[in-house]
Amino acid sequence: MTAIRLPEGLPRRVQVRRILPVRRILCLLPLALVLVLAVRHRSVLVEGFGQLATARWPWLAAAVCATCLTWVAAAVTRQGALVERLPARRLLATQFAAGAANHLLPSGLGASAVNLRFMTVCGVPPARSSAALALYLLAESVARLGLLLALLLAFPGALRIGPLLPDGSTAPLLAAVAGVVCAAGLALLLVRRLRTTVCGFVRTAFSEARSVHTRPVRVLALWGGSLAFPALQAAGLAAVGLALGLRIPVLHMAVAYLAATVAVALVPTPGGLGSVDAALVVALIAAGAPAAVATAVVLAYRVITLWLPLLPGALTLGALVRLKVL
Repeated sequence: MTAIRLPEGLPRRVQVRRILPVRRILCLLPLALVLVLAVRHRSVLVEGFGQLATARWPWLAAAVCATCLTWVAAAVTRQGALVERLPARRLLATQFAAGAANHLLPSGLGASAVNLRFMTVCGVPPARSSAALALYLLAESVARLGLLLALLLAFPGALRIGPLLPDGSTAPLLAAVAGVVCAAGLALLLVRRLRTTVCGFVRTAFSEARSVHTRPVRVLALWGGSLAFPALQAAGLAAVGLALGLRIPVLHMAVAYLAATVAVALVPTPGGLGSVDAALVVALIAAGAPAAVATAVVLAYRVITLWLPLLPGALTLGALVRLKVL
């Protein structure tokens, strides 16, 4: 067999790239991760599709529509967090791909990495891309929490969480949060390089936020999209609940969804796998659903919002990498 020899004058980095097609590997990596994830959770997939087979299809169609609109809401919010105009079609495709990446990496890292890369390719400096990402995350968190508080004030009996919380669990949780905050503050005080980096980022973020909020169109996109995103997610869960005959008020199901997602926001699992499912079941039970029906609703909902878009999302992610959009 004749050995393939590369030209001697090529730099070592170029030779390595010719031997190892990095971009092609990156295109195939999401598909491999989807396969691994599907094999690991095959029992959940089988049971979830079994629940869909017994559901009322008009409500399932409504849940699918609500899920598709979440990508539009995410794209609108991403654009609202940045002064520069991003290419609309690529932005929407990126949000669809980011959804798949978010389920493959822990704690929202996948979507953040995809969107940072997209903004950088579009010519936005890394510091301002990071500031736009931070503004997006802040707006989405504020909108989700605000929507939850508003619904709890309007429907104070929507969740009965008292019996579901272990006795004495509140104090340790508050102590843990206080410990994390104190540790972060101490690190900022003692580590000068960290303090300088954080202060520089905060200045850039505030400057970007001021620029965005001087433009009414960007403000509407940022905060309107931030409110629409969790509202559409909650509407999808409510539609699945109606499809499976869950007999609790729709707005109570929405409260249950928002409470569950707020509770697991800091749990570092890919796409909230496991943690979101358990929290949703607990929240629906707290809203008055029977345990068996709550479990069936969550399984069917996660099939629609996670498993069905996962493969096409991974294919889109690979295509965007191949086309150098990312």
